Amino acid sequence: MRVTAMRAPIYTAADFLKAMQGLLPRGRVWPRDSDAVQTKVLSGLAPSYERSAARANYLLVDAFPATTYELLPEWESTLGLPDPCAGVAPSIAQRQAQVVARFVSIGGPTIQSLTKFAANLGYTVTINQFMEARAGQTRAGDPCNGTAWSFAWQVTAPLNTVTYAQAGAAAAGDPLTSWGNSVLECEMKAVMPAHTIPIFTYQ
Repeated sequence: MRVTAMRAPIYTAADFLKAMQGLLPRGRVWPRDSDAVQTKVLSGLAPSYERSAARANYLLVDAFPATTYELLPEWESTLGLPDPCAGVAPSIAQRQAQVVARFVSIGGPTIQSLTKFAANLGYTVTINQFMEARAGQTRAGDPCNGTAWSFAWQVTAPLNTVTYAQAGAAAAGDPLTSWGNSVLECEMKAVMPAHTIPIFTYQ
């Protein structure tokens, strides 16, 4: 048996063989020799238990949205995904990022929550709000914004946010590198209040 830090124990076929032999009665008709017929029979069964234990251990990884793979469709269905934001063939990493962003979204039209939402999607952004110019509040040099500017948000992001495929996280068919801001714009428009106007700028 092999145990790794912060993970469930990993049992091999040899471990299960030893365990099954330990359950057998004692006596000359129950040999434990490696070339015995009973040992060979149990050796044929042991790999099935090894695979079952490995699948059970993987469920601990697959149950979390950031690392899910086989349960990814179930997570997406629960959170209203997939949607057109990521295009017709998003990578596994993009799909996981959308799941995480929606799952941990704390909601509310605040700069902090929207910035965190974008970060969970894989984008580093800053958000500015505008205000209507009013007598007694606007100073010399401030823009003379009209009433509509009270409902505008400016989302500033890098010109190109590059996402690289990572070993162990990417699936067959996923691009080695992807970039673009279409997912950011689409998702931000979906979570922002309906009466607001997002303005996206890239640097």
